[in-house]
Amino acid sequence: MITRFWAEIATALVTLAFGLVIVNGALEFGVGWDSSGPQPGAFPFYIGGLVALASLGTLIVTAAGRIAGSGGLDELFLDRERGLRVLSFLLPLLAFVVLSATLGMYVATILYLVVTMRFQGRYGWPGTLATALGTAAFFYLALEKFFQISLLKGPIEPLLGL
Repeated sequence: MITRFWAEIATALVTLAFGLVIVNGALEFGVGWDSSGPQPGAFPFYIGGLVALASLGTLIVTAAGRIAGSGGLDELFLDRERGLRVLSFLLPLLAFVVLSATLGMYVATILYLVVTMRFQGRYGWPGTLATALGTAAFFYLALEKFFQISLLKGPIEPLLGL
């Protein structure tokens, strides 16, 4: 069981690390001004710094609340039931990412929508298949044909001539 205190601390530490990584990466591109204006790393540097400062603020406020005895920080944030609900969302999403890299975006989109709509949402087969196939067709037409943005292709798309 995870309390709200530990969830806030962990989130603040993760976002602090994220902000510091962005700041560090931005330093490689330069963060000052030159004759043509701001260097490429200026905007990421300031955004990363803002994220890091906000994370430090969260750490301080959360620690101060714990010291002051704020009752809200001791409430349960994640238990077994809530954890299973989170996993029921994250595992299909993780499978979507893996399938996108191996089978391509369109096949992964169809499979993800079928699994989540039919087996988690309990929608009927006709609506599920129409939504999954329609979404993949829409993405193909909008991105590949209209905007000419190529998405990940797997072994199936070339067989269909896509």
